[in-house]
Amino acid sequence: MPWIQLKINTEKEHAERIGEMLSANGAQAVTFTDAKNDPIYEPKLGEVTLWPRTQVIGLYDAEHDMTKVINNLRKANVLGEEFHYKLDQLEDKDWEREWMDNFHPMQFGERLWICPSWCDVPEPSAINIMLDPGLAFGTGTHPTTSLCLKWLDGIDFTGKTVVDYGCGSGILAIAALLLGAKEAIGIDIDPQALVASQDNAERNGVADKLKLYLPDSQPEYKADVVMANILAGPLGELRHIITGYCKPQGLIVMSGILDTQAEHVSSLYSEDFKMDPVALESEWARLTGVRFT
Repeated sequence: MPWIQLKINTEKEHAERIGEMLSANGAQAVTFTDAKNDPIYEPKLGEVTLWPRTQVIGLYDAEHDMTKVINNLRKANVLGEEFHYKLDQLEDKDWEREWMDNFHPMQFGERLWICPSWCDVPEPSAINIMLDPGLAFGTGTHPTTSLCLKWLDGIDFTGKTVVDYGCGSGILAIAALLLGAKEAIGIDIDPQALVASQDNAERNGVADKLKLYLPDSQPEYKADVVMANILAGPLGELRHIITGYCKPQGLIVMSGILDTQAEHVSSLYSEDFKMDPVALESEWARLTGVRFT
């Protein structure tokens, strides 16, 4: 069964209430993590201690109506009507980074390999991305990332500019840069994702070409290629923002979309793009297109 996660960064006084609301709105599990890498010490017996800045994570069946969940949170007004959240696919890896035992070098298309940073590369002459995703989404094991990487491998990125909206581990932006892109911008709500993206960019020698931003500080920018692997709900809600990053005749690639959602998302973007046929892998879909002039 495919799963997705809803992540919300909040102050500690709101965290438990938000967690309760996520459970009431169908979350199969709710966890709390440190959103700012602050130390926390052993609590007293019976005491629940949260970080000053806490990330609340709800786990949902990918078919769950997340638009309804977000609207219910807005109506409750715990964080105000306009609050930042992130939806992403649950990576095909075990909790507590046990996935490291099963994350091996993988080939995508003809030129591109994703290699764990602790492994030797199997094809030294290939384009090898050395990756340690940390706590951020994106290793290539999930069908949505795999679909995007296979598409990227077939694109001539020479001299092109790129936006990766919802960059996660930075895997797509780094792949584009290693495939010849001139520069890239990565945007993500999760500070841990920006840390992971920066680390991976440095590991692959492209840190000088990748600029990273939280949504509050995202710049005005027009790119030749726009990538967004962030699930169907946010793709619809943020359509005008994502489209706005793409130059006329620029390319777009989107994933995080269930096969049952692909037609709807494609129809939304067809107002601004000539959309290609849907590509599928397992229950997930990839959409690509060219922006009208």
